[in-house]
Amino acid sequence: MPDLSSDLRPVFLFDGPEDAPLTLALAHGAGAPMDTPFMDAFAEGLAERGWRVVRFEFPYMAKRRDDGKRRPPDRAPVLLESWRSVIETLGAERLVIGGKSMGGRMASLIAAENAAKTAVRGLVCLGYPFHPAGKPERLRTEHLADLRTPALILQGTRDSLGNQAEVAGYSLSDSIRLHWAEDGDHDLKPRKASGRSRDQNWQEAITALDGFLRSLA
Repeated sequence: MPDLSSDLRPVFLFDGPEDAPLTLALAHGAGAPMDTPFMDAFAEGLAERGWRVVRFEFPYMAKRRDDGKRRPPDRAPVLLESWRSVIETLGAERLVIGGKSMGGRMASLIAAENAAKTAVRGLVCLGYPFHPAGKPERLRTEHLADLRTPALILQGTRDSLGNQAEVAGYSLSDSIRLHWAEDGDHDLKPRKASGRSRDQNWQEAITALDGFLRSLA
């Protein structure tokens, strides 16, 4: 594999106390950067509860921040090597990894590929893309069946990339917990007709995530 180190040095965005018992590293989704309202809400909400949250961007998104040009996501080897660089930089001992959609999926692959090497404390997926949109037959769950790393997946009940009815039929490891955001889409956002609000779903998810981190600390 070519040396990608010069392109993969992460730039971090920090929230929360430096002396927190655990640090949560979060990667963004495929189409949006690390400082969207969604990512801000989770990072700031967890920081208020005493956790250290570190956000970073994959190379293609970092380039977009520099020049404003939209690019497709980097290929999987680059995304995975970015995660390895983040873990190496931050240290795995007190680290939980995860992210929004694609970022969380790549983190799950890192957690599954070699637990002995990464040795991270846990995994968090904020809207896991169980399959591509409109292609429920193309599952992205094989590595989740025997995952050993403690994991929490925060998912909307009507997520188009894996809704509650679909996920109920998947073979998932006992190490994976699921929190369902009622009537939530891929951003955990409910419809107005549900009687629920986006902030309500987000705050409940943050509370669930806080509880998960406390179980690992």
